Amino acid sequence: MCRLFGMSSAPRRSRATFWLLDAPDNLSVQSRRDPDGTGLGYFTAGGIPQVHKAPVAAFQDRSFAQDAAVVESTTFLAHIRYASTGGLKDANTHPFEQDGRLFAHNGVIEGLERLDAHLGDDRSLVKGDTDSERFFALITRESAARGGDVAGGIEAAARWVAGNLPVYALNLVLTTADELWALRYPDTHELHVLERRPGGHHGDRHLHHAGTSGRMRIHSDDLARTRATVIASERMDDDPHWRLMDPGELLHVGADHTVSHRIVLPDEPAHRLSLADLEPAAATSQQGN
Repeated sequence: MCRLFGMSSAPRRSRATFWLLDAPDNLSVQSRRDPDGTGLGYFTAGGIPQVHKAPVAAFQDRSFAQDAAVVESTTFLAHIRYASTGGLKDANTHPFEQDGRLFAHNGVIEGLERLDAHLGDDRSLVKGDTDSERFFALITRESAARGGDVAGGIEAAARWVAGNLPVYALNLVLTTADELWALRYPDTHELHVLERRPGGHHGDRHLHHAGTSGRMRIHSDDLARTRATVIASERMDDDPHWRLMDPGELLHVGADHTVSHRIVLPDEPAHRLSLADLEPAAATSQQGN
């Protein structure tokens, strides 16, 4: 299953070190389990998005996955991909960038010909082959139609997809230089949020998150002194304040670190897919491991 991670320390910038795919280099095992892409997105002090990603697989060069990337940003977005749609290439690797925003998605959307037709000329925003980037293009268009209202764009795009296309999951994280949004829909995959005070639960500790899958670790000394909101596909430490987002919940962390959330998709998808409905490659990509 794809792994999502998002973090905001707004309004302050923080330094963080990310280890992606922190797993034993045993190719006899990894050839069956290794992800199809790893990516990290963040923003410069001038608000310019930066994306470091590679279509990493067991048979390819793993140097990107094994190296630590030390970066500074107000918001971060990391993704580990298990391909369901689109081949293994940079253009299909998350995060994606459009209009100065970064986006990553965990799930499957089918009926892409209909989505392409609905996008029309805005299909040109899509550089790769994935359902995820197409969904992002729809969010970008709907946000622009609402004067840059990203929350409104996410809600409108997700409502259209949920009402018109076969859907397995639409979990997403979207970031700008100083804001973050996350959506969990429907209840297919988990998405957790932690509103972390400075120093964490114990009040005096840096952030050091490690996923139970052993594929992602994040470390930040700065967060011993700075609050942060963290979004992740799994609880990444023993802090008791992790909360599972509700199905249909859209969460927003503002530039002043105000956190708000509301249910924007209260109903089930009109054409909800089960694991058995998916093509074998897509089904494999969505199973937990």
